[in-house]
Amino acid sequence: MLLKGKALIYGDDINTDVIFPGRYLEIIDANEMAKHAMEDLDPQFLQKAMGGCIIVAGKNFGCGSSREQAATCLKYAGTKAIIARSFARIFYRNAINSALPVFESEDVKKIREGDEIEVHVEDGVIKNLTKGEEYRVKPLPSFLQKIIMNGGLIKSLQKEVKNEV
Repeated sequence: MLLKGKALIYGDDINTDVIFPGRYLEIIDANEMAKHAMEDLDPQFLQKAMGGCIIVAGKNFGCGSSREQAATCLKYAGTKAIIARSFARIFYRNAINSALPVFESEDVKKIREGDEIEVHVEDGVIKNLTKGEEYRVKPLPSFLQKIIMNGGLIKSLQKEVKNEV
């Protein structure tokens, strides 16, 4: 799987409360959730993410509450992948379950806002097309790649059940 997008840069400790504000938790439609993605942190996020973006962040991305909506709203807003120094554990798994690829890398400090990024999910290669640089990260385990390729955890489980019946 090859993902491309422009880099949107955010710092350390990006909390799920600013990724998807709590005042919208009653929204259940993913497309409607996307309209509120990052609005308290970056009111221009939706315009920047149009056409596809790669979020690049510091440490502890997705800390705070365990709300699944944080990963869902980013995916539906046009986020193709997230590369961060580290992730909060629950957000990391929520992202995978939502079919949003996430990668940990110390090389995030080399990426600048607007750089064109290409992510090769299977082999863990991240290319900065703007700078002509390549960064290697540990590829996601095959079982997580399978969840992403199938469109998320629920769709992946549905495919498994259909094959067994």
